[in-house]
Amino acid sequence: MSFQGEQHPGVAPTPKQTQGFRLNHTMLRVKDPERALAFYSQVFGMQVMRRLDFEEMQFSLYFLANLEDGDQVPEETQARTAWTFSQKGLLELTHNWGTENQDGFAYHDGNAEPQGFGHICFSVPDLAAAQAWFDEHDVTFVKRADQGKMQDVIFVKDPDGYWIEVIQADLMAGKGD
Repeated sequence: MSFQGEQHPGVAPTPKQTQGFRLNHTMLRVKDPERALAFYSQVFGMQVMRRLDFEEMQFSLYFLANLEDGDQVPEETQARTAWTFSQKGLLELTHNWGTENQDGFAYHDGNAEPQGFGHICFSVPDLAAAQAWFDEHDVTFVKRADQGKMQDVIFVKDPDGYWIEVIQADLMAGKGD
C-alpha cells in the first residue's frame, strides 16, 4: 500500500499502534425492529449476521451485512459472533424494548435541527436500477439522482427517518475538487 492518505490540517501520520484498527459497524436506533429489518433486508439486501439480546438492560442488537459470493460465515454461534466483530462496514440496529408500542415515539434523524449525524451510504453497481428498485418498494426519497446540485446521488429514508445516501462509485470520480 503506497498511498498514505490525503494531507490536510489536523491529519497526523498514522501511529503504528493503530495498525489493524478498522471501522466495524455503525449503529442506528430503531423503533420497530421488524419494520427496520424488513426494510434493510428487502430493499438493501442485508442479512442479519447476529442478534444479541441484553435482557437486564432491555435492548437487542442486530448486526447486518451485505454478503458477497465467497464470504465464509461460520454457522456456530460463538464463531459467528467473533466473525461479525471482525468485519468491515456492518450496520448495527439497536432496539430498546417497548419503543415499538409507544405512539408518536421517534428517534432524531440527525438532519432535523439541531443537525448532527447525517447519513449512512450504500454503493450500488447501477444507480438507475437502484432508483427504480426503490420506486418498486415505495421507498421515501429525499433526493433522486437527477435532482439538486449534486447529480448522480440519491438520498432515501429508512422507516425511522434516517437518511441513506446511494451512489455508484464510477459516477463519483469527477465530484468535488
